[in-house]
Amino acid sequence: MDYSRLGVSDKRKELKSVSRRMGSKFLITGFRIFILAIVAVSVIGVVAAFGAFRGILDTTPDVELAVLEVSGFSSKSLYADGTLAQNFAGNAANRIYVEIDRIPQHVRNAFLAAEDWRFYQHSGIDIRTIFRSGYSIVTSDGFEAGGSTITQQLIKNQIFGGGREKYTLDKVLRKIREQYIAINLEHVLSKDEILEYYMNMVNLGNNSYGVETAAQNYFGKSTEELTISEAAVIGGIPLSPTRLNPLRNPDENLERRNNILGNMLKYEFITQEEYDEAMADSVAVYERIVEQSTKDTRPHVGVYSYFTDAMMDQLYKDFQERLGYTRAEAEHMLFYGGLTIYTTQEPEIQSIVDRYYQDENNFPKFGFDSSHGSCYELSDYRLSVTYANGEVVHYQRSDFLKYFAEYEDRKGLYYHANGIKKGINELFLDKDDLEEKIAQFRAAKVDEEAGDTYIETKEITPQPQSSMTIIEQSTGKVIAICGGRGEKTVSRSLNRASQSTRSVGSTFKVLASFLPALDAGGLTLASVQDDSPFFYPNGGKEVINWYKTGFRGLQPLRKGISNSLNVVAVKTLDQIGAPLGYEYLKKLGFTTLVDYEVDENGRAYSDVNLAIALGGLTKGVTNVELTAAYASIANGGLYNKPIYYTKVVDHEGNVILSNKTDPSQIMKASTAWLLTDAMHDVTTTGTGTRLAFRNYKMPVAGKTGTASKNSDLWFAGFTPYYTCAVWTGFDQPFSQWNKSYQQDLWRNIMEDIHSYKQLEYKEWEKPDSIVEATICTKCGNLAVYGLCDNAAGGPCVKTEYFAKGTVPTKKCTCHTRVQICTESGMVATENCPEGDKKWVVLLVKDENYHKYDGYPGYQNGCWVSTTDTPYVYHPGNTCDVHHPGDADREDDDGEGGHNGGDLFEKVEDYGPEDDVYDE
Repeated sequence: MDYSRLGVSDKRKELKSVSRRMGSKFLITGFRIFILAIVAVSVIGVVAAFGAFRGILDTTPDVELAVLEVSGFSSKSLYADGTLAQNFAGNAANRIYVEIDRIPQHVRNAFLAAEDWRFYQHSGIDIRTIFRSGYSIVTSDGFEAGGSTITQQLIKNQIFGGGREKYTLDKVLRKIREQYIAINLEHVLSKDEILEYYMNMVNLGNNSYGVETAAQNYFGKSTEELTISEAAVIGGIPLSPTRLNPLRNPDENLERRNNILGNMLKYEFITQEEYDEAMADSVAVYERIVEQSTKDTRPHVGVYSYFTDAMMDQLYKDFQERLGYTRAEAEHMLFYGGLTIYTTQEPEIQSIVDRYYQDENNFPKFGFDSSHGSCYELSDYRLSVTYANGEVVHYQRSDFLKYFAEYEDRKGLYYHANGIKKGINELFLDKDDLEEKIAQFRAAKVDEEAGDTYIETKEITPQPQSSMTIIEQSTGKVIAICGGRGEKTVSRSLNRASQSTRSVGSTFKVLASFLPALDAGGLTLASVQDDSPFFYPNGGKEVINWYKTGFRGLQPLRKGISNSLNVVAVKTLDQIGAPLGYEYLKKLGFTTLVDYEVDENGRAYSDVNLAIALGGLTKGVTNVELTAAYASIANGGLYNKPIYYTKVVDHEGNVILSNKTDPSQIMKASTAWLLTDAMHDVTTTGTGTRLAFRNYKMPVAGKTGTASKNSDLWFAGFTPYYTCAVWTGFDQPFSQWNKSYQQDLWRNIMEDIHSYKQLEYKEWEKPDSIVEATICTKCGNLAVYGLCDNAAGGPCVKTEYFAKGTVPTKKCTCHTRVQICTESGMVATENCPEGDKKWVVLLVKDENYHKYDGYPGYQNGCWVSTTDTPYVYHPGNTCDVHHPGDADREDDDGEGGHNGGDLFEKVEDYGPEDDVYDE
C-alpha cells in the first residue's frame, strides 16, 4: 500500500467517491434487513409454536372422572349355597374391584417400584422421564416406550385407548396431551384415588385385569393375602402382559421380579430381611402358580354348563322384557356390568345328576352281541377345501353320507334302524370307525401334497340322548338340569332340556285330559269310560292302546291314569271338549302350543284337538316346561314359572332384577291331590312300578310316556320335595328297543338325591276338601253291597276319594242279579231245573259294537269284544238246552241238575283283570 502524501490523498478521494459510498450503504441496509428477518422469523416461529401447542391443548379432552373409572367388570353367578358357579368376562373385563384400603402397602409398593417410585413426590409428570423420552427421540430410531408415571398410564389406557399410535409424531402429540391431563388430574383426585383406579384397571396377563383378579388367577388367594414375593411377580407384569406372563414365561417374569425387589429395597419399601425372604422364594413362587393353574378345574372356568346356558337365556329375556334392554345391551351387561347373579342351582344335586349321565352303563348298549356301548352320531360335519388352483369347495354331512352310499356294512358297525346293511346313516356303533370314515372322506377330497388346504369341523355325540330337569315345586326353582349326555365341549350348545321340543306321549294324558276333567269337567276318579273301539272324529284314525290287542271294557279314570289307557284318555277329553284341555295346557305354562297357524304351503295346524290327550302336538314341548307343569300338581295346584336365578345385583350392590315367583292357582287343591293319589298308583300297581324307590322310603307319583315307535321315552314324576322329568331318545327320530332305562335313570338319581339330603319321609298333605266313598268301579256310582262285590267278573267295589260336592248320589246302575242255567250258561227259564239254576251278578252294558275291520288280532268283519263281554247281561240270550218238562226231572245222581255248562265254566274261570301292566 502507498503511504506517501500523494497516495494517502488519492485514497481519501476514492473513499469519498459517490460509488463507494453507495456500495457501503447498500451493504449496511442489507445487513439490517437480514437481522430484522431473523427476528421476524423467530417471532413467527414462537407464535406458531404457541399456536400449535394451544391447538394441541384445545384438542385435549377434559378430565371426566366417569371416563377414568373402570368401565368393564366381570360378572359371576353363584350356586344356591353362595359358592362361585361361573364367571362371565368380556374382553378386558375380567376384573374384581378392590378399594385401596384393602390393598396391602407392600402390594402397592411393588407396583410403585416397578412403574413409578416417585409417584407420591411428583405432580403427575416426572421431568426426568420427560427428558429421557426426549433424548430417546434424538438418539434412537423410535419413541421410547415406558417412562410414564402411573397417572399418565391411567390416562393413556382409559382415555387414549392404550396408546397404540403408528407414527412417532402421533405418539409425541399424545404424550403432550397425556402430560397436560395428568397435571390437571392430580388437582382433582388424590394420589390414593389415582392408584386405586390404576391397580383395578391394569392388564396383568392371562385375562386378568386388576390386582384382585390376578391374585386369584395366579395364586388362588385375595390381594390381602399376597406375600411380598407374590406382589413383585404381579407388579412386574404391566410393562408387557404377554412377555412377562408368569405362567407362560416364568424366566422373563423372574428377572423382572428380582429387579422390582431390588428397587423396593433401594427405595426402602422393604427391609433387608424382607428382601432376603422374598428372594429365597424365587423358585417356589412359580411352582405355586403352576399348581394353581392345574388344580383350578372348577366349572366357572371354561365351557358353560347346561344350567348356565339356560340361566343366560332367562336372564337375557328378563333384561329385555322387564328393563327394556336390547339383546346386545343385555349381553354387554352380563359380560361387562360386574353383576352378581344368585342362581337356584344346587351343586350337590347337580353333581349327582352329572355322575349318572357320565356313566355309559346307564344307557343302552347296541350291537349284535351287546359288546358295543352307545352308538355315535355325526351330528354336524363341515369340510371347507381350498384347492391349489384357488377354488374353494364346501362339503357337509350329506356329502359325507353320500360318499359311502355303496358301502357294505359287513361288521355290523352301524345302527340301521330300518334294517339296511348297505351304505351308512348318521349312527355309528363304533366311534373309532366313525373317525376312520371321516379320515377316508377327507383324504378323498384333500390332496395336501398338491398344496390343498382345508378347515374341518365335526360334532360327534353319543346316542341315544337324554335330558333331565329337577324343580323344587314349592318355589319353582330349577335346582339341577342336564341338557344332554357326553362331554360338553362348547358353551351355548344345544340344550335338550330347555330348548328341544319333543313328543311327550302319555305324560299329557294327565295334563290335557284327566286334570281338566276333574277340575272343571264334572268328572271324578270314579267316572268310567268304555275302553272299546274309538276313532278320531271326521274320519280320523283309530285310537290304539299301547297293549295293541283287545279292549278292557268299562274303566274308571283312576285306571286310565295308572294303566295309561289311551282310549279312556281320548274319550274323556272328547266328553269335556278339546278346547277345555287346551286351555289348561296354556295355564300350565306351555309356550310351544299351536292355537292355529298355516304354513307356506297352505296347510293348517292346530293343537286344539283330541290328539293332545296322547301328546299329539304340532311342535312338542320342552323338558323344563313339562317338569314345571307336573310341579304344579305336586304343589297343590299352584303353578310356579320355572326360574334359574333369584336376583341380580349390580357392581354397586343394588338389586336390579328380582326373580321371585308369583304362584297362580290353576287347579283346585283337591284336584291336585286326587291326581297325585292316582299317579301314586302308577308307581305301585301301574305302568311305572320300577320308578318306586327301593332303598329309601319316600312316596313317588308320576306318569310314564312313550311316543309313537318308542322314539321318545319319558317319565315325569315327583316326591313331596322335588319334581323331575327325564327324556331319552335319539336326536334323529329313530325307534328304541330298550323302553325302561329312562325309568331306572329317574329312580336312581332321585333316590340318591333324597338319600344324600336325608329328607324326612312324608306324604302329600291331603286337603280338608277330600272325602271318601265306596263306589262301583264299573259305573262310578255308589256301590251296592251284595251286588257290586259279587260281580261275575270279580268284585267291583273300591273306596275312592272325591272332592267335596262330587260324591255320586246314585247307586250302582250297571249290575243286576240274574239267574243263570249252569248247564247252558245262559239266562235260566222256567224250563230249567232248580238244581241247574244259580244267581249271578252280571253287567248291564250295551256292547253292540259295529263289526270292525282291521283291528290287530281280529279277523275282518268279526264282532269286537272286551274283557267285559263274558259278564254282560243279554236278556234275550235264554237257555236253549232245557225244554218244557225238563224242570220236573231229576239228575242221575239224585242231586238235581249238574254243575257245569261250558259257557258258565268260562264265566267262573274268568278272574279279575290284573292290576299291573308294563307300558
